Amino acid sequence: MSRYVIHHRHAATECGVVFASFKGHDSPLRHQAALASCRSGGHEIWWTVDASGDEDALQLLPFYVAARSTVARVSEVQIP
Repeated sequence: MSRYVIHHRHAATECGVVFASFKGHDSPLRHQAALASCRSGGHEIWWTVDASGDEDALQLLPFYVAARSTVARVSEVQIP
């Protein structure tokens, strides 16, 4: 398993659709906290997940959200 950051961006008018789409998708991300900028006007969400690949990471999201998201494989590093 590798660690990934999923980044999703949507328009202000799409907030309701994005959050409602999780109701019909069985995902371990449901009912969990995520970093989001919707309340401050940015309309972006970030999740840190463990998955076996990019596609597996995106499958944690409902299709509507996944289709508008990017995935980056990440790892922790020590900052000198």
